[in-house]
Parts: sequence; C-alpha cells; structure tokens
Amino acid sequence: MKLIFKKLDEKAVIPSRATKCSAGMDICACLDEPEVLMPGDIRMIPTGLTAETDEDDVALLIYPRSGLSTKFGISLANCVGVVDSDYRGAWFIPLINNGKEPFTVENGMRIAQLIPTRVLFPDIEVSDSLTETERGSGGFGSSGI
Repeated sequence: MKLIFKKLDEKAVIPSRATKCSAGMDICACLDEPEVLMPGDIRMIPTGLTAETDEDDVALLIYPRSGLSTKFGISLANCVGVVDSDYRGAWFIPLINNGKEPFTVENGMRIAQLIPTRVLFPDIEVSDSLTETERGSGGFGSSGI
C-alpha cells in the first residue's frame, strides 16, 4: 500500500513514526500562531495536509497521542477520526482540553497519530432471526468482572 501526502501549506509536516516500530505516524499542527485551549475548549487544528492511498479498502484512522492525553488531558473530541479513502479535503484535528489547565498548541507540535487500517465492505442482508449463541443477548457486565 502507498500513502501519498499533499502539502496544502508550506509549513505542513509530513507524518512520520517516532521509532521504527511505532504503529502510529505523528500528525503535526500547522499554525500561523499558537492556539490556547482553555479547559473544556474544542478547536479544529489544521494540519496543512491532505492525502490518498492507492487502495480503496484502507481508512486512515486518527487517534490521540497517549502522552498528551495522560499528561495534559488533550485528546480528540471525536475519539477517533476517520479519513475515508475517497476524501481529498484538508485535514483538521478536533482537539479537546479535558485537563484543568490551559494548553498551548504550537506550530509543528505532534498532536495526533495516524494508523492506516484495512476496512471491510460487507454485503448487507436483513433477517427476522439470528443464530443462537451461549451468550445470547447478555450485554454489559453479563460475563462478570
């Protein structure tokens, strides 16, 4: 699979892995000036990028960076971002400050991580019944602690 990036802003940073075996590629903010996120704020942070893959069955999933989440409470407002294989628009990262202190996002700061993921496109069928299983309809907590 090939992932092709296009810079929409000369300041944009092409995502890369921090280590050889990192699952995620770090996505950086592309800002003209720092953005301050007050506790509870949600901001759409530009990346200055767009991209495409050479295969239709790949989604580009965007996750929070664990260090920002655990140390500062900075996460994604939508939990996981999904870039569909046919989307060609600009990428923005919806950051939320779940912390107790203001947080400043600066140009070039690593704010999220990208993991390309294969997706399935199932044939949809409607039925009046489903097969029986041992678990059945047992939901939240039904299998114990």
